[in-house]
Amino acid sequence: SSGINAEYGIQALEGVQRTFTARIEECAGMDYWQRLQYLKITSLQRRRERFILLHMWKVRQGQVSKDMNVKFSEEDGRLGYQAKTPSLKHVLPEDPEKRRRATDVHQTIFDESFAVVGPKLWNLLPAHLNREEDFSKFKVGLSRFLATFPDEPPVKGYTRRNDNSIYSWAKYGGAVATGDGP
Repeated sequence: SSGINAEYGIQALEGVQRTFTARIEECAGMDYWQRLQYLKITSLQRRRERFILLHMWKVRQGQVSKDMNVKFSEEDGRLGYQAKTPSLKHVLPEDPEKRRRATDVHQTIFDESFAVVGPKLWNLLPAHLNREEDFSKFKVGLSRFLATFPDEPPVKGYTRRNDNSIYSWAKYGGAVATGDGP
C-alpha cells in the first residue's frame, strides 16, 4: 500500500514480528530482513498480499461473495484472467458539487481498498497461475511466485529500495518507491 498512514501501519505491525525475532538466539547480529530470510518467514506485509491474492482466486472461482464488485475479463491466451481495476469516478455521485468534495483523502482510501489493490496484485500473476483451477496448486504456485521477490518491509531506520509491495517490485524493481504501489 502507498500513503503515509499505510506505511506507518505496516511499520507498527512489522515491529511486533521484528521485536519477537530479535529475541531468537540464533539470529543475534542479524537485521530484521536477514532474520526473515534465515527463519524462512515472510513479512506481515507480504502475508497480507498473499491473503489478498488467495481471496482474489476465491472471488474468481465464485467461492466467496462478489460484494466488492471485483470483475474479471474473459480468459486471454497470453495474460490469462485479468481483474478489472475500478476507477473512483465510477463510484462517485453524478452531482458535480458532490464530486468536487471527493478529496485526495478519498482517492487514497479508495486506492488502498481491496477492490483496487486486489486486481492490481492479481494482474501481476503469470497466466499459468491465474488460470489454475485447483486451490492447493494455486497456493503452492503463489508461494513460489512470491518467493521471487525480495521481502524488505518498511522498517524505521532501514534504507529501502521501495515500499516492498510485490506491485512495486514488479513495476519498479529496486527503484526508489514512487508511492504508486497498491
